[in-house]
Amino acid sequence: MTGPAASAVRLTWVQPEDLVGHEFRQAAEDGREARPLLRAWLAAGGHVAPVRAGASATPAPPELRALAGRLLAELAALPSPLAVDEPETWAAIRSTWLPASPPTRPADRPPPEPGPAARTAAPSPSPSSPRPDVARLEAAWLGRAVGCLLGKPVEKLPLDGIRALARATGNWPLSDWFTARGVPPELLAAHPWNRRSAPTSLAENIDGMPEDDDLNYPLLNLLLLQRHGKSFTTADVARLWLDELPAGRTFTAERVAYRNLLQGLEPPACATHHNPFREWIGALIRADVHGWTNPGDPVAAAAQAHRDAALTHTGNGVYAALFTAAAIAEAAGGRCDVHGALRAGLAVVPPRSRLADAVRFGIDAAGRLRDFDRVVDALHARHDHHHWVHAVPNTALIAAALTHADGDFTRSVCNAVSGGWDTDSNGATAGSLAGLLAGSPERLPRRWTAPLGNRLATSVPGFDGVGFDTLAHLTAQEAARS
Repeated sequence: MTGPAASAVRLTWVQPEDLVGHEFRQAAEDGREARPLLRAWLAAGGHVAPVRAGASATPAPPELRALAGRLLAELAALPSPLAVDEPETWAAIRSTWLPASPPTRPADRPPPEPGPAARTAAPSPSPSSPRPDVARLEAAWLGRAVGCLLGKPVEKLPLDGIRALARATGNWPLSDWFTARGVPPELLAAHPWNRRSAPTSLAENIDGMPEDDDLNYPLLNLLLLQRHGKSFTTADVARLWLDELPAGRTFTAERVAYRNLLQGLEPPACATHHNPFREWIGALIRADVHGWTNPGDPVAAAAQAHRDAALTHTGNGVYAALFTAAAIAEAAGGRCDVHGALRAGLAVVPPRSRLADAVRFGIDAAGRLRDFDRVVDALHARHDHHHWVHAVPNTALIAAALTHADGDFTRSVCNAVSGGWDTDSNGATAGSLAGLLAGSPERLPRRWTAPLGNRLATSVPGFDGVGFDTLAHLTAQEAARS
């Protein structure tokens, strides 16, 4: 086709001229000395990473694209001074754990100021793992959907925009679904809802749970366990994705890894080749099923999460998945409060990593500050140099949101979403863990669960229109398998 109707396809998250800007940003996070390479890139006409979009507006000329490819290779070869404290292999990660120290704090007391040992003590599996609890799992699936749906209309918006939109309808501190009713047109012009999500996720529009990657990945991992059991390999994850996951449903690190698989790169190379998103949030949003299917055994949950995450992520991107899987496994056992679950999550993360430091800060801030807005402000002041999808600030926010809510479901999901950054992913993870702690669907407020209509839309084969009660039974079956 020629003429004015023809245009270049600006495929997001894979164009070399866009990837290299994100890799420069990641290099700064890693402490790699990349300033001479950055100067060369900018002098050649290159640009920094797009702030929120997945691709720049226009294609780069061939010579600039070629330069981007060369720079990505050179950046990958630069050593990081942080590597010694942030190992990659499961064995090396386990070697960072301190000896086990079982929690002794009564559940009805506020958490003490944790010292280094208390924060990083390695978890021990329960002497007798609890049986899967179908009602608890249904509450977890529902909680994940509620938190995701609550965050969808404000995904990608800055923090001040989220606050302004909620305040305009008297919904601040956030305690209910977002709505466009009563929002001044000039405010919507300044801070428009997420265009893909608003038609299905504002209060006046909700009719079932719409499709979202934060629910697609748990469904894929349920399918993974049904086909391969808990001993699945990273290669099994890769084959499942190629068979069942449409490429257009992947984003950031997952899309890069998918492209790498199609180019013949196998794990773990598919997670690192030209992948500046390897420490973003994607592996974290895939971790819930690993926790749900290992109730009371955070180590087993983290081991599964590591094999899953290694397909697409490294370093702190992997640690975020380990933290989430272990915390959820501890909560799924039904024997802890939210603070015990978060301790179990933190215990499987290398204690000197950036993610562990960020999570400790978030938990500490939430324990010290009564007003959650002040907690969020402190987190943003510390972490706003990260991209809004990076795992480090988002995991810290999830931990802070759950700590401050002290087990309350509504406060857990609303805290997580009201903190900004990756709102739907953070709400989903907080809702999953808070749902487990609630223990059954009946203990979740109906204003949250009724609009879902026990119906989930998805492109994952065999699951479109499935009910959350059915998903709970299927998850319990996988949890019971050895």
